[in-house]
Amino acid sequence: MGDFHIKKIILPSGKSVEIVYFHAEDTIPLDEDTAVDLECCPECDSGLVYPVSWRETEDDCWEIELRCPNCEWAERGIYRHQDVERFDETLNRGTDRLIDDLEQLTRANMEADIDRFVSALESDAITPFDF
Repeated sequence: MGDFHIKKIILPSGKSVEIVYFHAEDTIPLDEDTAVDLECCPECDSGLVYPVSWRETEDDCWEIELRCPNCEWAERGIYRHQDVERFDETLNRGTDRLIDDLEQLTRANMEADIDRFVSALESDAITPFDF
C-alpha cells in the first residue's frame, strides 16, 4: 500500500466527510505522447468526463465506464494505472473546486438570509405568531 493523506471537510449541515488520497509508491513517469486524458470526451472535447463504475483488473489496469454529461457519450474500457492515477488527481482537483464553490455559495446564502431577517426585525415585520 502506498503513501496516503486524509482531508477532512465539514459540510454546512455540520456533517464531516473524510477523503483519503492515495499515492502509489511505484508510479512510473509517463511519456506525454502516450498518456490518455480520460477526462476529455473523444466526441465533443468536453473536459467533464467522469467515471460511472470501475474495477481493478489484472496487470495493474482498471476497467472503467466513462460518461460525458455534455453529449451523453459513454464507453467502457481498460486503462493503465498511470492514466487512472492522473484521472483521479484531476477528479480530486475538481472535487476541491466544487467544495470551495459550495462553501462560498453557502456563506453568501447565509449572509442574505441574515440580512433579510435583520431587515424584517428592523421594520417590525416579525410578530410572535411567526414562531
